Amino acid sequence: MNPQELKSILSHGLLSFPVTDFDEVGNFNKDGYVRRLEWLAPYGASALFAAGGTGEFFSLDSREYSEIIKTAVDTCEKSVPILAGVGGPTRVAIQMAQEAERLGAKGLLLLPHYLTEASQDGVAAHVEQVCKSVKIGVVVYNRNVCRLNATLLEQLAERCPNLIGYKDGLGDIELMVSIRRRLGDRFSYLGGLPTAEVYAAAYKALGVPVYSSAVFNFVPKTAMDFYRAIAADDHETVGKLIDDFFLPYLDIRNRKAGYAVSIVKAGAKLAGYDAGPVRAPLTDLLPEEVEKLAALMDKLGPQ
Repeated sequence: MNPQELKSILSHGLLSFPVTDFDEVGNFNKDGYVRRLEWLAPYGASALFAAGGTGEFFSLDSREYSEIIKTAVDTCEKSVPILAGVGGPTRVAIQMAQEAERLGAKGLLLLPHYLTEASQDGVAAHVEQVCKSVKIGVVVYNRNVCRLNATLLEQLAERCPNLIGYKDGLGDIELMVSIRRRLGDRFSYLGGLPTAEVYAAAYKALGVPVYSSAVFNFVPKTAMDFYRAIAADDHETVGKLIDDFFLPYLDIRNRKAGYAVSIVKAGAKLAGYDAGPVRAPLTDLLPEEVEKLAALMDKLGPQ
């Protein structure tokens, strides 16, 4: 799959980031991960991102990373494209990018670099070096320390033909509008704020109809129903699901930093696809919070 083919795929449909399965002592659980991917793939997501933020990329070592990407690629080869998360220091990100390409990933999601403050020119250089280290398509994730503006993204687009996507995790509407207007159809644009469904209608109005769904991990039918309602401007269905599920869900998610991942793993366990505990520095939901989530899921019915 060349970068432009990947761009076309990412410009339509719902995307998601499978959680990474760990066993009771925190080691990668390959069998559980395969079972999860085989369950989720037929629901109709346009692409799945292995070892992304919801997949606890930040907690993986290099050996695990390779095994996770290979498992995802092998399991989903005939069903759905796999993109791999890469990030951290530039040379580490390059190593990961090249390993993901070697293992057959169709593209990359470039997560922010680690820790150090940097000028945006420096961040742009980081993105360019990673893009030029591979031939597959790259989506850059504007979040936290990565805050590239329209001018820098335009320059990167000229220098890096395989930079085909922009994912927004900032929620800065002025910045998003300026990027969308400046770059036009050069990129595929993805909404990437936590629990993106809450922002989906607003982002669609900005010309960003595609987003990544974390709840697809445990209520995939509802996630797809919501996406179709957004696409069809079915405001009644959108409003009902936001009121009945997503806003109460946010009440639980917002109780602690890091719960955006923890609540997804809790939901996966309740759905019968236990992914094990989250790794430090994240913490799992408390029992009473799991009960509240279970009650919300029960209201949605079978998935």
